Amino acid sequence: MGKKILVVDDEKLIVKGITFSLEQDGFEIDSAFDGEEALNLARTNAYDLIVLDVMLPKIDGLNVCQQIREFSVVPVIMLTAKGDDMDKILGLEYGADDYMTKPFNILELKARIKAILRRAKPKVPAQAESATVISSGNLKINSESRRVYVSDVEVALTAKEFDLLELFVNHSNKVYSRENLLNIVWGYDYPGDVRTVDVHVRRLREKIE
Repeated sequence: MGKKILVVDDEKLIVKGITFSLEQDGFEIDSAFDGEEALNLARTNAYDLIVLDVMLPKIDGLNVCQQIREFSVVPVIMLTAKGDDMDKILGLEYGADDYMTKPFNILELKARIKAILRRAKPKVPAQAESATVISSGNLKINSESRRVYVSDVEVALTAKEFDLLELFVNHSNKVYSRENLLNIVWGYDYPGDVRTVDVHVRRLREKIE
């Protein structure tokens, strides 16, 4: 069975286009057209990723993302209006992993989705939990299961937060610029800016310190 993705947008033609394209690649797609419906589906289904528009009826996408983060670390890609930098920053602040600006190229969206899913936490058997563990003080990182523990208490990290933490711990003596981190974790072709790094690093520090 393919990965399960929730697509949320009040523009039905956009949802239809994304759904058709992703289904062609073997993904299983659910759709929602307002924030309330999106939250209900996110609470009752185990999605591998959510594509979430900012401008939604009933509950806007930013608040939907914030509420999802209260019970899930499912990767979220926000869709924002062209040039609306505040929505991009708020989306990252509220827990989004990535964002794309409308109008977007469906091939780029699919590439972003596949890249995030490759990095997302895999489902591994319990016996693999101790397979590859990195320790640093009271911090333990299981690279195999992508789980993180602080003082033996599991901390829920998004995919990008985990990637940043693993990089920092594995190369603790190296200093990275924001541009370095953007290129390593998000990729050289990522069109975002260094504020993306600032937001993710701040969220990560709040969780582990």
